[in-house]
Amino acid sequence: MKNIFVRLLFVIALSLGFYSCEEDYDIGEISAPSNLSVETAIMGQSGDMPNGDGSGMVTFNASANNAMTYKFVFPNGSSVTSGSGEYTHQFSETGTRNYPVTVIAYGPGGTSSSMVTNVEVLVTYSPPQDLIDKLVGDGNREWRIKAEAPGHFGLGPVGGTNGPEWYAAGPNEKAGVGMYDDRYVFQEDGTFVHITNINTEDDSGTVFGRVGLVDQLGSSGGTVDGADVLNVPYSDYTANWAITAPGGNETINLTGLAFIGYYTGGDHRYQIFDRSVPNELLLKTTDGNNEFDWWFILTTGEGGDTGGGGDEFETEFDELLWEATFDDDESLDTSVWNYEIGNGDNGWGNQEAQYYTEQNTSIVDGNLLITARRESESGFDFTSSRITTQNNFEFTYGRVEARAKLPEGGGTWPAIWMLGNNFDEIGWPATGEIDIMEHKGNEPGVVHGTLHYPGASGGNADGNTTTIENPSSEFHIYTMEWSPERIVFLVDGEVYHTYVNTPDSPFNKDFFLIMNVAMGGTFGGDIDPAFQESSMEVDYIRVYQ
Repeated sequence: MKNIFVRLLFVIALSLGFYSCEEDYDIGEISAPSNLSVETAIMGQSGDMPNGDGSGMVTFNASANNAMTYKFVFPNGSSVTSGSGEYTHQFSETGTRNYPVTVIAYGPGGTSSSMVTNVEVLVTYSPPQDLIDKLVGDGNREWRIKAEAPGHFGLGPVGGTNGPEWYAAGPNEKAGVGMYDDRYVFQEDGTFVHITNINTEDDSGTVFGRVGLVDQLGSSGGTVDGADVLNVPYSDYTANWAITAPGGNETINLTGLAFIGYYTGGDHRYQIFDRSVPNELLLKTTDGNNEFDWWFILTTGEGGDTGGGGDEFETEFDELLWEATFDDDESLDTSVWNYEIGNGDNGWGNQEAQYYTEQNTSIVDGNLLITARRESESGFDFTSSRITTQNNFEFTYGRVEARAKLPEGGGTWPAIWMLGNNFDEIGWPATGEIDIMEHKGNEPGVVHGTLHYPGASGGNADGNTTTIENPSSEFHIYTMEWSPERIVFLVDGEVYHTYVNTPDSPFNKDFFLIMNVAMGGTFGGDIDPAFQESSMEVDYIRVYQ
């Protein structure tokens, strides 16, 4: 800090002429950009169509000596800055019109040069009035991300037509990242208003975006979380919007850096994939890396998560199919549950340290206990139990709900999970695995919900985590809801991960239940030298369809 202060005094003194030296220093002349020129290319322009193909698309390419960046200012008041000097704009007013576009080249020290270029463009598309009415409403209609809906935000392959195939956010899964409190207004005059936090009285807020792309907004700050940047400070702004239909696909075009939901860069065009649902829009856009199509569900309905909460999850399944409550049992019902004995192949494939026995399972006061102990058995230093319903109770689709307390101690690894009924024939991960709950004693309070399948297994599995308080001293409800369309993971009724199910996945056949407590291994980690004994205590496990 002291060095910076000294240098600052030096610069001030130099600028005021107080610094004396026998030599004169020439810092050079700051010159404005010169020889500014602009080339325009109208899409579809030909001898027969001198004003283009009717799409209204024009690419501007500006160049100048000594220029660092370029700004394009359009007659409707919108503007965009381009470092390369190239920018493609879509005009939307129907008919053949002449547009004067101001181009400014900026050089060192804020110097600039400008010129006006005129472009005559044909626009033949006129959006249907019912679409305009839906977007605009009374002129102040506010759209928001439909946070309470499964798949309200997600991604899939470029050109995909099946929604967010590769990742779909669960209801309210992205609470608190700077997306759910945003509002979007499409005004009749073509103005687009983005309110970055509906809960503040001023225009301050935060937004959500992609690493390496959200920097285009020119705002610093935010929290990097993997490939996302959360809560980037950004104020309310206005831009312009227009509707086009390239290839017959109705598309919302936003000018400048305007965006919806999650900043992905790209061309800021959002295809309206579906608008048949009242007060809803299903949109998709391709990111600036041409890596993914990003999907969004917008709604004008009241509600949504504006402060980290959200609407309660509504289950599809409310008819009890099967349950194990252990209330009237003195021992485990072996007509339903099977014991798996031993250490499997290389610690059940995970280098686990325990040897499974029947003796580590008991029923006490109406609760099932699976207890891990430090004791020698068959050459291993720990014992525990693993039980399954394979060949006794198997089912396809439904809601699994287990109320349980978890063991404690470094190295404990309790799990309530499922495998496909063809596991013995085709093996893992081809059969599919659904981990309803996993927990590491080395990370108390962090609960994992995970799917394993070809292409996403082991350390590359498809899952997420959530945090809870007192997992070992209080009961919590661990839930997995499974349908042909989705698999949703919840703890105490709160969604924290959603998988979009497809006909090609392994999750469309019978699965069986498994409960166990492992020790150590690739997931459980180091075992506390002081560990002696701890139990997973299960009040009930139920399946609804």
